[in-house]
Amino acid sequence: MARVLIIEDDRVTADEICAELQRYGLDTEWVGDGATGLERARGGFYDAITLDRMLPGMDGLTVVTRLREYGVQTPVLMISALSDADERVRGLRAGGDDYLTKPFNPDEMAARIEVLLRRHAGASRPMMLRVGDLQLDLIDRTARRADTLLDLLPTEFRLLEFLMRHSGRVLTRTMIFEAVWGYHFDPGTNVIEVHIGRLRRKLDPPDREPLIHTVRGVGYVLEAR
Repeated sequence: MARVLIIEDDRVTADEICAELQRYGLDTEWVGDGATGLERARGGFYDAITLDRMLPGMDGLTVVTRLREYGVQTPVLMISALSDADERVRGLRAGGDDYLTKPFNPDEMAARIEVLLRRHAGASRPMMLRVGDLQLDLIDRTARRADTLLDLLPTEFRLLEFLMRHSGRVLTRTMIFEAVWGYHFDPGTNVIEVHIGRLRRKLDPPDREPLIHTVRGVGYVLEAR
């Protein structure tokens, strides 16, 4: 399921965007200010972003400019009450992929997001992931280690996809939790350890080299060593 980050300070507008995108089967997460939005988006764990132009503290232009400076290429739909051509040009030149003015038609907004998702998926998100002898097919939703088909639950599949997309990179528990479960991390929960344990039992049988490694005090990394 594609994940869309909504950066919008007006709660009514944010709820409208979330409801419409969820109607199209997309997973949404909302933040109400630019600084928090930038922090979340920097992880690169979203498939698209809707970004309000006028935000408290850090405005939308600054957010998208910094995202591109950080190397985050997640497609951004900028949404603004500023409708003149100069503002649209500024938004696009800052790094936005599309620009929509308020008030907007929810169907048009959802359609623009779908276009960005298709374009981004075709350009930069492979639908077949491989790490060592592990293979994840995102079209058929299947996972194999060598010739063995793995029986994964939906959350385990999302967790494995996240680990494989960032193979070789140490991922903190906070990064994993917010990317896979999609809400603010509770440091007191053991849900990550439980799911990592289940995934390990399916992924790393005794006769094979383990792929999921614990980095003590930090998090986890998936790699073929």
